[in-house]
Amino acid sequence: MLNQQDKNSTIDRNETVVELAEFNLIQQFFTRSAQRKATRLSIGDDCALLAIPEGYELAITTDTMVENIHFFPDVSPEDLGHKLLAVNLSDLASMGADPVAITLALTMPNVDSAWLKAFAGGMFTLADQYQLDLIGGDTTSGPLTLSIQALGLVPKDQALRRSAAKVGDLIYVTGCFGDAGLGLKIKQGYIGQGIQQAMERFNRPEPRIKEGLAIRSLANACIDISDGLAADLGHILSSSNVGAKLDYAQIPMSQAVITYMQLTGDWRMPLTAGEDYELCFTIVPENVSKLNVACTCIGVVEESRGLRLIRDGKTSNFNISGFEHFL
Repeated sequence: MLNQQDKNSTIDRNETVVELAEFNLIQQFFTRSAQRKATRLSIGDDCALLAIPEGYELAITTDTMVENIHFFPDVSPEDLGHKLLAVNLSDLASMGADPVAITLALTMPNVDSAWLKAFAGGMFTLADQYQLDLIGGDTTSGPLTLSIQALGLVPKDQALRRSAAKVGDLIYVTGCFGDAGLGLKIKQGYIGQGIQQAMERFNRPEPRIKEGLAIRSLANACIDISDGLAADLGHILSSSNVGAKLDYAQIPMSQAVITYMQLTGDWRMPLTAGEDYELCFTIVPENVSKLNVACTCIGVVEESRGLRLIRDGKTSNFNISGFEHFL
């Protein structure tokens, strides 16, 4: 039978084993040389140190993904690593920020070396596109939960915000809408055309960093589409105290999404399905000729609050709703 001193020694030894396991995990899978000059001190100390260039501000965002809520248990770890980083970079893109570094908090039920190697590979493949440094984080035991904090630089007072839309602004979007939502429906049993493309958009969204940087000096307001086009545009309208009118026929959609709607009658899906991670921004008409990114005009900002939708020659109010975490 252990006495108190023996018990304390056992606890100390167990904590040391856990600490060593965590240290080795970080060293093996997540420690790399810094790529950015802004990184002054990376993994290995109690805190990381970043140098903020004069005239710049630091944009910071955090997203968490939980198994069975944000991703299916059978998702490949490579795809999961990519997507976890992509959704955070999408937030930086919407602010016109240039990504420089990330931190990672990883909670997992057990240490699976093959899974960790694949997850890190998916994450770092995307990170290397933007010369991102992983500068710190945490690992712990528990239900599979993944969090990334992403940090980016933006010139002082030039960050794009939700609250700057003006009456008369045109509403533009990048990319197409509904493909990620279609991917989710395929995971839930839908069988139809365009499966590969839809699943690619669902599993591996591409953050619109280049587009965000390109429109930073041109757009008034911007947001990334994570919870659905109507809901996220609604955040711009609410924050800016304005309304909008959308032309449904102008919303860009893939043929796979169009076919799905024809078969099911679910015409709302491109407006309400989340995880497209495209940018939606407002811009004065005089600046449109200066745009040098692929984008589509879908509507106009109006003074009257709310969202109105032109569809089949009729204009009607559209109920703004999207994904809610606690409903």
